[in-house]
Amino acid sequence: MAELSDQLVTVAILAYLLAMISHAVEYALGNARAVSAGAPARELVGAGIGAAGGNAAPPATPPAPVTSAPARSAQRARLAGWTAVGLTGLAAVLHLASLVTRSIAAERMPWGNMYEYVLTVTWIGTVAWLAVLVKRPSLRRLGLFLTLVMVLLLAFAELKLYVQVVPLMPALQSYWFIIHVSTIVVASGIFLLGVVPAVAFLMRNGYEQGRRSFPYTLARRLPAAAGLERLTFALHAFSFPLFTFAVIAGAIWAEAAWGRAWGW
Repeated sequence: MAELSDQLVTVAILAYLLAMISHAVEYALGNARAVSAGAPARELVGAGIGAAGGNAAPPATPPAPVTSAPARSAQRARLAGWTAVGLTGLAAVLHLASLVTRSIAAERMPWGNMYEYVLTVTWIGTVAWLAVLVKRPSLRRLGLFLTLVMVLLLAFAELKLYVQVVPLMPALQSYWFIIHVSTIVVASGIFLLGVVPAVAFLMRNGYEQGRRSFPYTLARRLPAAAGLERLTFALHAFSFPLFTFAVIAGAIWAEAAWGRAWGW
């Protein structure tokens, strides 16, 4: 199970990477809107012959509407964007499977070290992102930055933080393990997601104020700054009380485990 978990993490990283590439394709194709260019119907009118009547040619058949290049670009952008969302969902499923198999191998919740902590926090961030997308599909382009963060964090976890599955040390075997760590990972995962619209807001706000240097030019195709600010506030307002409770629970757990609430 531990080996399967490791393999699933690797495959999940590849799925996140493919999602990031698809988001990049959508981002590059831009804001082209679907426009159908059709020539108006025309009539060929013959010259009148005499007062009694004249002969007029029948109306010409109008040409079939031709899809413009901007329309084709917009269609491809949408396809790439929703493909990216699908790949992100697939990555989240693989990501969850890696956590479940790791938990089975360790015979505990997969939160016993920094490697497992990063795996769980990134999964929470991805699930929260998919939930945001269900409510606000217009924010889909932020997925480029979200998947980039996931690829970097999971790759770092695999390369630098990885440890073999080991049992939880006896001093930490307490119900506070579930209470503290579950709340801290949920809050941290949503904080992690909150980084994305926060940074995007800073770039987009600068772009709306007329700044055209790097990195503000990256925000040309992002949603309006006001909407990004509202999303950032909502995510952090939800997470902050959870994180506060988790810190208090962690102090209580530390007091029970080590005989002191804080140790540096």
